[in-house]
Amino acid sequence: MRARRAAALAVMAVPLAAGAAGATPFEIAVLQGLDKVTARISTFDAPVGETVDFGTLQIVVRTCDKRPPEETPESAAFLDIWDRRPDEAAVSVFRGWMFASSPALSAMEHPVYDVWVLDCRNRDSSSEEKSDPEKSQ
Repeated sequence: MRARRAAALAVMAVPLAAGAAGATPFEIAVLQGLDKVTARISTFDAPVGETVDFGTLQIVVRTCDKRPPEETPESAAFLDIWDRRPDEAAVSVFRGWMFASSPALSAMEHPVYDVWVLDCRNRDSSSEEKSDPEKSQ
């Protein structure tokens, strides 16, 4: 089972890596989290390289990539997730690739929280376009 899972991850990651060679990396991973105690689902942005908190979890997106629109849709992010509770040392609960199209393929296992990738995107440039009338024409 473990070999099959590793093979599936490798097959999915190769097209992303090949497509990313000439592409600009995405700046933000759009993540969704579930608090299993309250049954609340939250959608939040996680900038690449910055720490984002979700409950007791601290999430760092190392990279985020998605295929171009003309290919089969796929977004993937490499995440480091730690569980940080008061008066305790942080515990690593996940490190690896998560794929938007197959969240169960590489899922974080935690008793209270679930986190998965929805999309990758860049920062919104609409404010820059509005401030410079020549760009919007």
